[in-house]
Amino acid sequence: MHLDLVRDPAKKFPAIDRHMEITSMRIWHCKYVSLKSLDQFQNVEELLIGSFPDFSLDVLEPLHQLRYLSILHMPKISDLAILANFENLESLSLSTSPAWDASRKCTVVQSLLLIAKMASLKHLELFGICPENKSLADLENCKKIESARFSQYPSDEIERFYRKTGLENHYNPPPLLMKI
Repeated sequence: MHLDLVRDPAKKFPAIDRHMEITSMRIWHCKYVSLKSLDQFQNVEELLIGSFPDFSLDVLEPLHQLRYLSILHMPKISDLAILANFENLESLSLSTSPAWDASRKCTVVQSLLLIAKMASLKHLELFGICPENKSLADLENCKKIESARFSQYPSDEIERFYRKTGLENHYNPPPLLMKI
């Protein structure tokens, strides 16, 4: 079952019946103060979030079934370490808002190294999500990754990364369960 929460003006995440039946969710530009309530949706495999309100990705930790994760606009996040715990995650897309991208503004993260350790990751998009040094070197040893796409990194760094890894410069495939 899919849950679609779009532009909800409420500050508190709503109570949802049959939450264990939900396998895909879209939380799109809602006004929730936190997404802590996601801990009750442990069967979610696909999650799309527009405007991440929390200061940490730790609120996603209980979602062990995730295969697809897309977060648009996560300005308060600097630590991606929790992502290494998602053993089933195949597709990851992290991006700044389009307005930030157009103005070349980035969300600075501590490191990309733990993304490289994600066991099942096949597809990666990092749009305006960069470490301070704007290097992709930490991702060069991803074993299962098939495609990667980046913005706000120096063009010579992106070209170097593709030459070194032989990866394809493609967008992530769309989610399978979600009908958007």
